[in-house]
Amino acid sequence: MSEAISPSVQVGEKRGSPEDEEENTVIKKPRVESVSQENEEEPGAEEGEEEEEEEDGETFAEMMKHGLTEVDVGILKYISDHEGFSGILKERYSDFVVHEISKQGKIVHLDNLEIPAEVQDEEEVAPQPEPDILTDEQKKQLAELQLFKNKEDNVSIEGDEAKEKRTLVHKAIKAQFPGLETKTEERDGRRYIVAYHAAGKRALAAPRKHFWPKNRGSFCHFVLYKENKDTMDAINVLSKFLRLRPNMFSYMGTKDKRAITVQEIAVLKITAERLAHLNKCLMNLKLGNFSYKNHPLKLGELQGNHFTVVIRNISGTDAQVHQAMTSLQETGFINYYGMQRFGTTAVPTHHVGRAILRNDWSEVVDLILKPRPGAEKEFLVRCREEWAKTQDPEAALKKLPNKRCVEGQLLRGLSMHGKKNIITAFGLIPRNNRLMYIHSYQSVVWNTMVSRRIEAFGLKPVEGDLVLRGTAAQVLSAEEVDKHTIHDIVMPLPGYDVIYPTHHVGKGYRELLSADGLDIDNMRHKVKDYSLSGAYRRVVIRPTDVSWEVIRYNDPRISLVHTDFERLESKPAPVFNKEGKFRALRMEFSLPPSTYATMAIREVLKLDTSIKKQTQLNTTWFN
Repeated sequence: MSEAISPSVQVGEKRGSPEDEEENTVIKKPRVESVSQENEEEPGAEEGEEEEEEEDGETFAEMMKHGLTEVDVGILKYISDHEGFSGILKERYSDFVVHEISKQGKIVHLDNLEIPAEVQDEEEVAPQPEPDILTDEQKKQLAELQLFKNKEDNVSIEGDEAKEKRTLVHKAIKAQFPGLETKTEERDGRRYIVAYHAAGKRALAAPRKHFWPKNRGSFCHFVLYKENKDTMDAINVLSKFLRLRPNMFSYMGTKDKRAITVQEIAVLKITAERLAHLNKCLMNLKLGNFSYKNHPLKLGELQGNHFTVVIRNISGTDAQVHQAMTSLQETGFINYYGMQRFGTTAVPTHHVGRAILRNDWSEVVDLILKPRPGAEKEFLVRCREEWAKTQDPEAALKKLPNKRCVEGQLLRGLSMHGKKNIITAFGLIPRNNRLMYIHSYQSVVWNTMVSRRIEAFGLKPVEGDLVLRGTAAQVLSAEEVDKHTIHDIVMPLPGYDVIYPTHHVGKGYRELLSADGLDIDNMRHKVKDYSLSGAYRRVVIRPTDVSWEVIRYNDPRISLVHTDFERLESKPAPVFNKEGKFRALRMEFSLPPSTYATMAIREVLKLDTSIKKQTQLNTTWFN
């Protein structure tokens, strides 16, 4: 094939592998996996860590020679019979647009930057402070405090003996410098008005109650529009500007980095005015659609995500495209876990997960810290070499400029607790990252068994398959088979509280886990966090709201999607040239949580979505 589905890794652009979608975190009880918890990301950067410069194309290509392909993680089958065709995915990050679908079933859009009327009314009736109550020097100091130039400092203003005049100073500071709070302190018999940041360390250490109208909901909900930034990165940016802890924010699911995404966020007792003020200084982020409510958001509450995806430079004829998209609309795609579930380095995350489940902790350390083939950042190479040579965690840790990566957290744990206490040392890695390893192992087992199920029985329900009755699974009898379709069939992720299909494919779970040194009858771990109860996941997903068009264009640099932000800015929609030399497939569809848009696209194009395969097929990425 001349072109490949290419997950965005050209030099000089902010591009990367196809990332997606909603994932679950910890599995506490058997459940249906269509209820998402949180996007699980490849371990490496802890929340809040600034990302390093991306590898250049040649280095990335070298690294990917040792990466995974779909076959390595059990992604083997297609269910449609059309002929596949090639195209480039995420040539620009704006070719992948994700809109959250709220729990009410509404597609979330950013279409209003106004502050709610309730806040404006309150400001309009507030008494206006005297304009010259603050001196120019005081205003300068307060402005620096507000703009985080003296983050943990405060500004003290000597107060008048008359309480009424001190009150005017308090009001002037709060009105003219949003984000600052004030209090009165007595020093050496004199009263001082002290201004400080509402969420500075001192304020967090000894919080005081700030005025918040009783008739206003405690949580400000808003729509977050972001470009080329993942959800936690965006929240960390907002946290720094607002001087809040990240856990003050809540959301229903994390979203792609390599995309334009729109989702709802909630924050506790921060006014819409303060949030709207950030639009003046944020890059690639926009906040709007503010409202006050009495509840935060909860992970998994969303109904799903709506995707607008552009596949550029397609080779398929209009007839091929129509057949492929009709099949996606009517039949759907195999609900595989996508490649981003398994990491991008030479050591797959599911290998680490398998070692954890086997209680082989020396193997866990070895897999995470040993030298590995393929290009890596130089400091990681030096760190691994030092560990291999000396087995000294402190010496290896000194090779890392940033200690918050997974390797750094593990080495710090080994340094603190000793090499004979690996379980405790491993516990220094953030919990979600640790759980991601074992969920990755569950996922590769699920993918493998589903491929076997499709190979053996195709798209027909058969005796011994599993269907859900509420949240519990039930084995299909021969009499019930005709009452169901493939869209009803679920397969389990292995665990101690699930049942397995009773046909020969279902029995393969035991053999597969046994070959990995695991006992399917004993999935409880001595460390409670690593005990797997299991879950059920639908075998085939049929997207909703499917539409598509083939468009022509000449300039590969122009966006082919009209974004919410462009609409707000009254920018015109893209105009397509009917005689353009390039063809693109622009598709839209909605998916439930915990499903991968890349797997839907794979079914359309019938191409391996792994970065390794794309590197082999399309070396033009790096030229």
